[in-house]
Amino acid sequence: MDRESAAGQGDRGSKRTAAGARGGDTSTAAARRAERAGADPVRVVARDVLRAVRERDAYANLVLPGLLRERKISGRDAALATELAYGASRSQGLLDAVIAECAGRSVEEIDGPLLDALRLGTYQLLRTRIGAHAAVDTSVALVRAEYGQGRAGFVNAVLRRVAEHTPEEWVERLAPRDPLGHLAFEYAHPVWIAQAFADALGARAGELRDVLEADDARPAVHLVARPGDITAEELALVTGGEEGRWSPYAVYLEGGDPAKLEPVREGMAGVQDEGSQLVALALTRAPLEGPDTGRWLDLCAGPGGKTALLAAIADIDGFRVDAVEPAEHRADLVRQATRGLPVDVHVADGRDSGLTPGFDRILVDAPCTGLGALRRRPEARWRRRPSDVRDLVTLQRELLTAAWDLLRPGGVVVYSTCSPHLPETVSVVADMVRRTGAEQLDTRALLPGVPELGDGPGAQLWPHRHGTDAMFLAALRKPLQPQ
Repeated sequence: MDRESAAGQGDRGSKRTAAGARGGDTSTAAARRAERAGADPVRVVARDVLRAVRERDAYANLVLPGLLRERKISGRDAALATELAYGASRSQGLLDAVIAECAGRSVEEIDGPLLDALRLGTYQLLRTRIGAHAAVDTSVALVRAEYGQGRAGFVNAVLRRVAEHTPEEWVERLAPRDPLGHLAFEYAHPVWIAQAFADALGARAGELRDVLEADDARPAVHLVARPGDITAEELALVTGGEEGRWSPYAVYLEGGDPAKLEPVREGMAGVQDEGSQLVALALTRAPLEGPDTGRWLDLCAGPGGKTALLAAIADIDGFRVDAVEPAEHRADLVRQATRGLPVDVHVADGRDSGLTPGFDRILVDAPCTGLGALRRRPEARWRRRPSDVRDLVTLQRELLTAAWDLLRPGGVVVYSTCSPHLPETVSVVADMVRRTGAEQLDTRALLPGVPELGDGPGAQLWPHRHGTDAMFLAALRKPLQPQ
């Protein structure tokens, strides 16, 4: 789940504090100076994204769109800047290993601005079809424009050593010998995340290569058509996209800036992974015991995508959705996403919301490590640590317990995470069932037509199987009689 979390727990990435954190102006004026000095404006944007991520723990997918608009870069140039910035962020672990080998020193000993240029150049050399000459020269020009010929010479020497070997040769030279470590290195994932994926795949761990490869690729843009405003068919026609396979509201786009699309600007559609759409749909489809009185709740609502889809469906039957979000700025995002829909936004901690119990349907889209959405958050895989999991699991259990207390007998809560990591998924659900006597529904039945969802009763989506983020979801029904 991409959120700072109901407990205020953001990504805890480490900041470079030595000489590598120095310098680095990402302003438009600095960009123009670099361009006048011969630096390519597309590479300047990509470099500035890497710099913001390194120096400020910024999010690449939030920094890049603003820089593209500010510097009036569009079309194929914007697509190249996106590929370079996101690709270099995703591949950081592999790139750093190669850079360290060629520089003869650890990346921690390399000044940050030089490291940004080296990562950008090494990515182009190893993971794009850009010619070696262009990859080296444009990276050297970035450094020369800002720091002069001396430091540019260092970057030139390192990148020329990188270019001496093919990507396959570098993997063979530097990857760990064990099969899992080798795959993790080849597809630029920390080993602990690759292990988490293998554990979640269980008996089908042989698919690990496919998972890592899909997770390392640039994902398609997924749109959601707001029910009652526009159909997926109409949205596909207007945008030139393709209707989704699993959600009746999904449309796929190959690329581009969805914010410029008229249906998105008008609020008839939004950007939302198809897996997230399926989570919201599962809640609306889950069988209740007793009538649906129309009290629905999204307990972890920010930034509002799932809330908006739930509310659009609820509106058809005259129902309402309560949405809980602890951070005021994220509550504003929920209000914006649900404008004109039957939603009441509450700024509160989901563990102690103060709401009156008796809800028919509750969604707990819990804060998590986000391991299932790494392909959409380029730098996230290098920020997360195994130590993050314990506190998140505690929070997940507390939120699910709070939801259970707000649920009426016969009602259903859907618990979901954008992570397949077993401690955050089946373990949290199993603990809840053990403590409360909850009836665990076969969640797979709530996703008709979607194949290969696992052994049940929860459902696990995967990028290599379904083209979605690796969302986990489980539906629990509260018995009419206390257990």
